[in-house]
Order: sequence, then structure tokens, then C-alpha cells
Amino acid sequence: MAYAIGVAEPVSIFVNSYGTAKNGLEDSDIAEKIKEIFDLRPAKIIEKFGLKNPIYLPTATYGHFGRKPYVENGMQFFGWEKLDAVESIKKVFQIQN
Repeated sequence: MAYAIGVAEPVSIFVNSYGTAKNGLEDSDIAEKIKEIFDLRPAKIIEKFGLKNPIYLPTATYGHFGRKPYVENGMQFFGWEKLDAVESIKKVFQIQN
């Protein structure tokens, strides 16, 4: 994703599936569908993942990907690991269970 100062939406979303895209989709099709699923405005990303909360010490220890999400003292940690968008993705890409 690429952003420009003063522009809320990303000016570009680049997807490279390295030729693994399925169902006749091109990488550009996937990038367009990403816009349908996710609100990629910086303020919404900050809000969704609670990035103004003091979550950075735990995320700096042992890496910040592949960790189990949890809530502590009302703050969400590792919220980007949650699978809460799976159904939306399936719907937009018309994936059957």
C-alpha cells in the first residue's frame, strides 16, 4: 500500500501472488477486492488495532507476527492476527466452504 500526505485512502495497492491466484483472478483484481473488504484509511487502521494504546513492549518481544491475540486491561494485543475478516473475504471472493 502506498499513501500520500493529505490523502486518506491509499493511492496504490500492489498485490503479487507470484502466479498463485486462483479462479481466474489477476493480482489487480485482488487489489481491488481488498479495497472492498478493508477500510485502509490510516485513522481506521489505528482505531481497529488500538495503535495509540501502549501495546509496543509485548509486540517488540518475540516478534509481532504469529502471536495469539489477547485482551489485557481493556487493550487488544496482536489484533492483526485475528481471523475476523475470513467471512468477508470468502463473500467478496465468492469462496465456498
